[in-house]
Amino acid sequence: MSKPAILRPVAYKPPDMPAPKRKPAAAAPPAPAANTRASKLEKLGLRTDMDLVLHLPLRYEDETEIVAIRQAGMMGTSVAQVEGVVTACDIQYRPRRQLIVTIADDSGQLVMRFLNFYGSQTKQLAVGTRVRARGEIRHGFFGAEVVHPSYKVVLEGAPLPDVLTPVYPAGEGLSQIFLRKAIADAMHSIAWHDTLSPAQLAAQQLMPFESAVRLLHNPPPDVDEHALEDRSHPAWVRMKFDELLAQQLSLKRAQVARRAKNARALPVVGQLSAAFLATLPFTLTKAQQRVVAEISADLQASFPMQRLLQGDVGSGKTVVAALAAAQAIDSGYQAVLMAPTEILADQHFRKIAAWMEPLGVRVAWLTGSLKKKEKLAAQAMIESGEAQLVIGTHALIQDSVQFAKLGLVIVDEQHRFGVGQRLALRNKTVSENGGGDAVQNTAPVVPHQLMMSATPIPRTLAMTYYADLEISVIDELPPGRTPIVTRAVDQARRDEVIARVHAAVQDGRQAYWVCPLIEESEALQLQTATETYAMLAEALPDLRIGLVHGRLKQAEKQEVMDAFSAGACHVLVATTVIEVGVDVPNASLMVIEHAERFGLSQLHQLRGRVGRGSAASVCLLLYQSPLGYVAKQRLMTMRETTDGFEIARRDLEIRGPGEFLGARQSGQAMLRFADLATDQWLVDRARDLAQTLLQDPAPASQATVSAHLTRWLGGREDFLKV
Repeated sequence: MSKPAILRPVAYKPPDMPAPKRKPAAAAPPAPAANTRASKLEKLGLRTDMDLVLHLPLRYEDETEIVAIRQAGMMGTSVAQVEGVVTACDIQYRPRRQLIVTIADDSGQLVMRFLNFYGSQTKQLAVGTRVRARGEIRHGFFGAEVVHPSYKVVLEGAPLPDVLTPVYPAGEGLSQIFLRKAIADAMHSIAWHDTLSPAQLAAQQLMPFESAVRLLHNPPPDVDEHALEDRSHPAWVRMKFDELLAQQLSLKRAQVARRAKNARALPVVGQLSAAFLATLPFTLTKAQQRVVAEISADLQASFPMQRLLQGDVGSGKTVVAALAAAQAIDSGYQAVLMAPTEILADQHFRKIAAWMEPLGVRVAWLTGSLKKKEKLAAQAMIESGEAQLVIGTHALIQDSVQFAKLGLVIVDEQHRFGVGQRLALRNKTVSENGGGDAVQNTAPVVPHQLMMSATPIPRTLAMTYYADLEISVIDELPPGRTPIVTRAVDQARRDEVIARVHAAVQDGRQAYWVCPLIEESEALQLQTATETYAMLAEALPDLRIGLVHGRLKQAEKQEVMDAFSAGACHVLVATTVIEVGVDVPNASLMVIEHAERFGLSQLHQLRGRVGRGSAASVCLLLYQSPLGYVAKQRLMTMRETTDGFEIARRDLEIRGPGEFLGARQSGQAMLRFADLATDQWLVDRARDLAQTLLQDPAPASQATVSAHLTRWLGGREDFLKV
């Protein structure tokens, strides 16, 4: 984009004189190539020599042998390397502009076709030039041909490589030749010390670090290519183990550092907690009682709790969070609960306020949609300490919100918030010592933190990415919950589904109909919420249909939700804004439009909106044929089980760890080499060695920890501290 013109005063000149011609401004000198390449390397996270050394190949090309052109052409379709002299080089324009180069050896000739090329290539590939080319050679009507081969100009008799040629992950403007040279230079520059001792290597049955890295960058031709490809080769095992060990050391050190911080001990499980339990119309399950005891013990410590509470949809996490808040209030401090959406925050507010306010607790409500006057009033209550419990959304982390004596932070659906957002909420206090609390030292006081997730996290993932947290699991549903029957239904049977909805309403029940988009998209021709609303309104004129989606104003959204909760609306057409936090016991039918487009975790969350009352509940997964393999696996899983932990395990197999980790990974690279689906045995070993090293005060062990973290994280160790 050109810079805007700068207007300057024009000197006076006589009217008839021509204006003097100005020389064009000299162009700014181009940035040095080295700086440009350095910035491109930095985009790949390659800042140091060790970063380059640990930038391992994606795959390899075998350039160690030459095949005769005639032989390569007779092999059908296969990747081969040939060498020949250019006999023709022409630019053709039919059917499109392309560069056609013919090379020949003693056995035959090969056409190299380039659909994208530079003008300089015609000079580089001039007639008489000797070329070594590698690619997928096809035998067509006009003989052997290869499209866009990799090639190099060589002299006759040029030696062949004696190792496989690595192909590296690359960014725009970074050629493989440049990366290979940069990595080779880095390998000459680094100190090749091993962070693990010979005894540790022997105990873990690992290759030495230098041997493993050199083999992966330059594997010999006789290497087991399958082991390299599936990363089961001992050299890859060493890299995976080192990566996992660095992660475990970092997380466990973060846990130790947290325990060195100050927190306000919340020791009182008193009058409010007892009254709250006494007024509940149900008895806590054994799983809830166990988790409440774990959280209560943590809150009594003088270092900050960092606990993840996970439980399946409908397992009763909200009442556990409310009991934790009651303990904080009993101990004289404030508690805050932050939710990612206003619908979810509103559900928490209505439920918890209904429990707490009759017991004399002042509950404040703060979201972005409040009017300015209401916001200021809520902020004043929070800052003065009048509000003992605060519930809201991202609005809670604004600079204008300060707490008088914040003792406990509760974050629901924690994976939807970034690390920075959770840190901002944790740091919300008026003063370092909370307005006069007696603090034994000058370290900042950090509130206790309870994070909640309705997406169960598989054990492998919890051990690997949440090793810095204590984890509580509610693995039992309250009694009386009816099982949900799940069926997959082809879109062609839509009329039957509509009839099923009508029958459910005639029986006195309500239904959800969930759609993935709000308005029509040309890219994804899916049934949209607005279309579905119009279609159902026409097909079911005797029913009251509601529509809710993310683009509605909060007041409009709340009006529709209130009508559905009160039974005044029979069918709620919605986008995934109702994924969490909606609790209408009378709703017993869930229809999910284009279910093949949703992830397993989201399907399970949506299904959890029904089955909350005494009536038998059904979830219908409407899908568009034909289904791909992954979509089939998802729908089959949903039909086979309602166990959130089993669904999470299968989701990890299908999709990998990203969905479970969510924004927790802000600032942190995912595991590059280890695969949680196949490398669980290495996770266990890395965890055990990390624990041993951190518990050993000997200088040698501590030096190992520092050297290993420097090598693998390079000072980027702060990525998982909240």
